[in-house]
Amino acid sequence: MATACSLLSPLSLLRISSKFLSVPRIPVLAIRAQSKRFDRFRPLFSSSMASSSDSKEAPANNPGLRSEPDEATKGYFLQQTMFRVKDPKVSLDFYSRVLGMKLLKRLDFPEMKFSLYFLGYEDTASAPADPVQRTVWTFSQKATLELTHNWGTETDPEFKGYHNGNSEPRGFGHIGITVDDTYKACERFECLGVEFVKKPDDGKMKGIAFIKDPDGYWIEIFDLKRIGEVTVVAS
Repeated sequence: MATACSLLSPLSLLRISSKFLSVPRIPVLAIRAQSKRFDRFRPLFSSSMASSSDSKEAPANNPGLRSEPDEATKGYFLQQTMFRVKDPKVSLDFYSRVLGMKLLKRLDFPEMKFSLYFLGYEDTASAPADPVQRTVWTFSQKATLELTHNWGTETDPEFKGYHNGNSEPRGFGHIGITVDDTYKACERFECLGVEFVKKPDDGKMKGIAFIKDPDGYWIEIFDLKRIGEVTVVAS
């Protein structure tokens, strides 16, 4: 004997099931609104997903980055950045008095009429007394600043100064100095008459500053607590 279900055609069954199983339609505007709400939290989701997969620094996420450095480069390190300066007397005063650097080594080249001043935060008490050995010691230190002075620029009325990289055409940007407290450091810089490009509370990136050295080169000033807060969204 045929049952009620067996008398229904396949098409009828499809219509009935569609009626009870269909998902209610959501207006397009509601979907867009929900999407905008989610956008606010997208960085949080992105960061959690990144932690569960490859980090942003992984070679897979940075085309061109080699996974392991060539064995031949083992022992390489960044030793110096060089600025050309107009007047070493003025520059040495700034970097030693304002920023607390020490003169690690000076090299003079009379035939070519220029001098090199290597500055840094190393303890010079451990530097060798022998001039040649002190040069070798200086070049073994990391992240030093080399000031190059071409003799005569300090008294040349026609000398207009060097390009700092931050005016057109832009190129080199700045060096960075870590301090204990950005705000306290900048208060001191103001008292010393240092020129600012950006004070800590200027712009959108609060807690970091930019100052200029006597030749107009930019120097970023930051501390380890606030640099994390400033870059949390980008991390």
